[in-house]
Amino acid sequence: MRLAAEYDNLIQPVIARAAAQPDLLTLVFIEENGEKEFIRAAQFHTQSLAYARALQSIGIAPGDLVVLVLQHCRELLYAFWGAMYLGAVPSIFPFLTEKLDPAIYMQRVHDLIAQEGVRAVITFPGFKDELRALLADVGCQVLATNDTSVDLVSGNFVVSQPDGERIAFLQHSSGTTGLQKGVALSHRAVLNQIDAYSEAIQLGAQDVIVSWLPLYHDMGLIASLVMPVVAGVPVVWMSPFHWTRSPKILMRAIHEHRGTLCWLPNFAYNHCVRAISKRDLEGLRLDSLRMVINCSEPCRAESHAMFLERFAPYGFREEALATCYAMAENTFAVTQSQPGVAPHVDWVSTDALQRARQAVPAPPASAGSTAMVSCGTPISGCEVAIADDHGNRLPERHVGEVILRSNSMLTEYYHRPDITAQALRDGWYFTGDMGYIADGHLYIAGRKKDLIIVGGKNIYPQDLEAIANNIPGIHPGRAVAFGVFDERVGSEAVVMVCELADGHSGEDEHREIERLLRLRVVQQSEITLSDVRLVGRKWLIKTSSGKISRAANREKYLAEFQPHA
Repeated sequence: MRLAAEYDNLIQPVIARAAAQPDLLTLVFIEENGEKEFIRAAQFHTQSLAYARALQSIGIAPGDLVVLVLQHCRELLYAFWGAMYLGAVPSIFPFLTEKLDPAIYMQRVHDLIAQEGVRAVITFPGFKDELRALLADVGCQVLATNDTSVDLVSGNFVVSQPDGERIAFLQHSSGTTGLQKGVALSHRAVLNQIDAYSEAIQLGAQDVIVSWLPLYHDMGLIASLVMPVVAGVPVVWMSPFHWTRSPKILMRAIHEHRGTLCWLPNFAYNHCVRAISKRDLEGLRLDSLRMVINCSEPCRAESHAMFLERFAPYGFREEALATCYAMAENTFAVTQSQPGVAPHVDWVSTDALQRARQAVPAPPASAGSTAMVSCGTPISGCEVAIADDHGNRLPERHVGEVILRSNSMLTEYYHRPDITAQALRDGWYFTGDMGYIADGHLYIAGRKKDLIIVGGKNIYPQDLEAIANNIPGIHPGRAVAFGVFDERVGSEAVVMVCELADGHSGEDEHREIERLLRLRVVQQSEITLSDVRLVGRKWLIKTSSGKISRAANREKYLAEFQPHA
């Protein structure tokens, strides 16, 4: 597959396929009631045109930013592609859920749109008036999905044909404060990524991708929408909310549609093992799967072993286990494990890893050893290195910051030259992730900053600490949040330790403070705290500059409250 050599942008191959293979299957939507809708290439093209024409009719022009505030639905896909057909720049915003505080969510929508100069928002009819009132002061138009019609596509509508260096779309960071940094990706960068990643996973016409992943995350957007639509590979889709409640639907879809490729964050392996019963699997076969790719959060050998043991009786093979290291700033994939070969597990000394920042080999499963799962080798066109705190390159098996350069990297953080300059230095992107290279394979050891990843979602501790600072009974500025790996869940659990203000010592009062903190965190960040500890004054450890030390307090927490962790 050499799309970058044949096409100038992401639009051309979709239009060409609609003309040459109008009946080619593009998407299968599985509704929550079990009904399915099959979308063919010509239909996808026509529906996307309708959104392009609708945006044009309200004055949206090439280069304008269009934000999509839509749940997981076919209209979201048409709107995304339709904006690109017009030459506009689409970006997907997570939709409001019942867990989030509506007022806080709406404020974030407003602030993002004002900051980035968004020209139009596409949403559901029931949300249109509310968004229109919210955005009245920022000059942003609101379009509902029922404002589009294929009848609007006139014969003289001309699809935009941007050159490869033009921005195709934005991917935004998925932190707890909503959309923060807009990763601007050019058509050329995305085409390069599709070519390189398709080669790495041996993507072909025989493949069928099955996905429940949300589209506001790079794994869902690129691996389960942009890449397959551009490459002409069908995708079977279901709602992420439906999958979370009933993960068996993923296995049934793989069985029924003979799925070959599926991407999962590490927590999903554990969720499938725990929540799918033998009864749910009766009559199913999973032997069509050639790769289930662990991506978006640190890969765990234990999760792979559990998944294999659970689903091997139904045809799932060990060699179908796969891994990938990816990030929005590189469009998606940076490295990928070899198809048909289970990812290598590198057993290293835990003490050397933590103290000397070196991956010293150790006997497998021996006392004091840690299993590190390979994320594979760099995809074509991508170079990966490890750097120390001063940016100097480190040799193999030395832990440092993962840096990369490639032909599929971001153009910029949209309208943010300050953070663009910080992340990009001499053509290298500094990821903030810590890892090492051994025999050409990349291993991720942790994060340079205090980022917590739960279920593939980035959680910034300072956001949770800010919430705690406004809870009556908690001493302002005396709260710390960090992650602790939960073996049962297969992902990080979020812990908060907070110092109580003077005069709050009763047990009933403590329970109310904890209840309110947990409630506010869920409402404002959609994060559930695994553990809350209310402690006395001066419990928290600070740095010499007076800042709360998350690493030191995490160690103190483990020593005092989880002595056997």
